[in-house]
Amino acid sequence: MIEQLLQLTGGVASVADDKIMRINGITRRSKMLALNATIEAHRVGSAGRGFAVVADEVKAISNEIALLTDSLQGELRGRLSELSQFGESLASQVRQVRGERLADLAHNTIEVMDRNLYERSCDVRWWATDAAIVACAGRADEPAVTEHTCRRLGVILDSYTVYLDLWVADAQGRVVANGRRGRYAGAVGTDVSGEAWFRDAMATNDGGAFAVADVARNPGLGNAMTATYATAIRDGGEADGKPIGALGIFFDWEAQAQGIVDGVRLAPEDKARSRCLLLDSQHRVIASSDRTGVLCEVFPLRTERGERGHYVDPTGVMVGYARTPGYETYDGLGWYGVIVQKL
Repeated sequence: MIEQLLQLTGGVASVADDKIMRINGITRRSKMLALNATIEAHRVGSAGRGFAVVADEVKAISNEIALLTDSLQGELRGRLSELSQFGESLASQVRQVRGERLADLAHNTIEVMDRNLYERSCDVRWWATDAAIVACAGRADEPAVTEHTCRRLGVILDSYTVYLDLWVADAQGRVVANGRRGRYAGAVGTDVSGEAWFRDAMATNDGGAFAVADVARNPGLGNAMTATYATAIRDGGEADGKPIGALGIFFDWEAQAQGIVDGVRLAPEDKARSRCLLLDSQHRVIASSDRTGVLCEVFPLRTERGERGHYVDPTGVMVGYARTPGYETYDGLGWYGVIVQKL
């Protein structure tokens, strides 16, 4: 609406200038005709006296029109300039409000994800103390123990549908049990000793700590995108016990994150010209409402305004963003929610 007002103001100014220029052109021609008539009237003497009076009157009228058009042009330019400045000021205020709205939406988006991931950090630390999981890590050579653990993991997965699978690895990094044996039959026996999540889990100081791996595609889970949380399984299930293995839980990232960016509360007309994103700490796109650039695009986010803000980029696109605020004991991972909107 404001942009239309500014365009209309500019259009009126252009039309007014054009019409005034044409009036000035006609006035100049009238003055020239009046001058020529006066010269002819003087040349013929008394016979042209009456015509000279008419010529003088035409000249006077032309001068009056010229003064009027000059005055009109000055007033119009002044008023239109005021209107344009008012429109620009109003547009700036609207952009500010719109930017704040986008930053709020970006904050809500990353906050929803933070709350979700906080629960994942709680899950992995809790389940690592489960008696069946502790027994499996310490007695992986006993088929009955691993069988029981697989069934136990399956029961957990029946209730927690946000996970693709749960893996128990022994101290050497060999997967000895998983919850979805039917879907991921090849998981048991996989060597994860070189995986960051396993190494970081085994290096945790106590049962209150956990490790997080970057969002990535996991070949062992059908190349699905996962957010992996892990922690050490400790002797006796005690918080200060010796690490005897690791529990890795694989969050179904694509389905859950897509639901969050698709669910941003934008009006239909705004959603059609907006892109909602989740970025990791390196500004890599890890979720996108238009499903493009995921895991391969690095978004050129400008964060000089702090952890939350908005700006208009050189192409005229407005960007609202917010850095993860964390949730309760979960500090967040330095990720960002971002809303990109064409003006």
